[in-house]
Amino acid sequence: MLHVRSPVGSHRLPESLRRGLTFWRRSIQARVVASTLVLAAAVISVVGWFLLQQTREGLLDHRVEAVVAEAKDETTGARELLEASRQTGNDAVQQQQDLAGVLIPRGLTRGFSVVLVGPAAPGTRIADGGLNKTSGLDTSSVPLTLEEHFDDESSTAWTYTTIRSSHEGVTTETPGIVVGSQVRLPADSETYTLYYLFPLDEQEETLALVTRASLAAATLLLVLVAGMTWLVTRQVVTPIRMARQVAERLAAGQLQERLKVSGEDDLARLATSFNQMASNLQRQIRQLEELSRVQRRFVSDVSHELRTPLTTVRMASDVLHDARDGFDPATARAAELLQTELDRFETLLADLLEISRFDAGAAVLELDDVNLVDVARRIVDATRPLAQQRGVQVVVDAPDQPCLAQADVRRVERIVRNLVTNAIDHAAADGPDGIVVRVAGDDHAAAVAVRDYGVGLAPGEASMVFNRFWRADPARARTSGGTGLGLSIALEDTHLHGGWLQAWGRPGEGAQFRLTLPRRAGGVLRHSPLPLVPTDVSEPVS
Repeated sequence: MLHVRSPVGSHRLPESLRRGLTFWRRSIQARVVASTLVLAAAVISVVGWFLLQQTREGLLDHRVEAVVAEAKDETTGARELLEASRQTGNDAVQQQQDLAGVLIPRGLTRGFSVVLVGPAAPGTRIADGGLNKTSGLDTSSVPLTLEEHFDDESSTAWTYTTIRSSHEGVTTETPGIVVGSQVRLPADSETYTLYYLFPLDEQEETLALVTRASLAAATLLLVLVAGMTWLVTRQVVTPIRMARQVAERLAAGQLQERLKVSGEDDLARLATSFNQMASNLQRQIRQLEELSRVQRRFVSDVSHELRTPLTTVRMASDVLHDARDGFDPATARAAELLQTELDRFETLLADLLEISRFDAGAAVLELDDVNLVDVARRIVDATRPLAQQRGVQVVVDAPDQPCLAQADVRRVERIVRNLVTNAIDHAAADGPDGIVVRVAGDDHAAAVAVRDYGVGLAPGEASMVFNRFWRADPARARTSGGTGLGLSIALEDTHLHGGWLQAWGRPGEGAQFRLTLPRRAGGVLRHSPLPLVPTDVSEPVS
């Protein structure tokens, strides 16, 4: 058979990522520190953003007040200059150039640029011409909205802008504030507009410095918060981690392990209570182990000690049974009953010895490739006299090809025999359906299911049928001569193979027992080739 390997490895996560995810899932300390850092980062970001906004608004408001006041002073000085030049002449162009010749150099020394445009009229713009400006200044630095303001009003106005200038072919853009005012030239009595453009270089540098300082402080604060959170959680997580380790060692059988108790806080009291619990559990487990050991020893000793007298009684019973033809009818019947009960007693003794081996952990497997189809047919042939005595028909529903599994053939035959004889005991006598033994397998598992149509199982009894000496109906006779240990031994044999032995039943609809074994010894079962609930059972209407 050709098996195609699924390309699972190509979709696996990298080893480092898988280790990181495993560490994240298992470490409370890491999750607490990470959560605290995320929350702290969110809080610091909100607070930092608010502080930066307040700082920015404060710097800009202060700068606006300063530049508006300075622009008003410059405009007042310009008006005084124009009033003084009223007597010198009536040349408007000359007055305009004289005014620009005073304001532009003064602006260069005080760090602002000047644009003088006019005469002003509604709808006229800087682009229409007739202006004087600081060398290298791009007139697009004056926003159109501010120009439109002076179409209707003559009051001083300001707005934010981007100052664009060119020096030696290099264009620069700087955030700034532009303030507009209007003056009247005496020469032509026309209104001219002055635009003062103040850069915000210092405020931008101050805000950048504050931002860098805030980021550095936030980073340091996050590191401190992470360190403090790690230290605080360590004080809580370390005792919990120690308790986990001790609990794992206790679960592994090291019952003498205890937690170290230091201090009188809640964790110390928890450690004290944990140690008391461990001591009580150790004492109870030791008592149970001793009782179990005594019980196993008792069963084993009694079973072995009974073999010698049982052999003697068996020899005497065989003699009486062989000579029963010469006895009177009552004595002959007694000899037959004695032989039957001795057979049952020997079976019970063998079962008790087998149970004692399971309890002592001495049971071992003799593995071989077992064909479950052959096993099912052999068991059905062996139990046919008993089935005929009960008026029950047993049939095998199996595939033609072998259904192999690595198992102990003796134990598997014992499991199937117990299931079939149990089904014969509980099947409906002279029923039309009888008992069906089904065999199926796949690439990973092989299964045998025994279906009967007898009294069935009440709710909750499917988990009890494998208990020792348990009976669904204590008044019901064991026609197969069973001892009440067959299903318990079958369950132990199944566990020894690493398989499943499960039961299903419903009152009046019979029962089904399913044995599932891995194809290879040591394999892990994930499913069974046969359903536990028979396909011929109708689901109840809710």
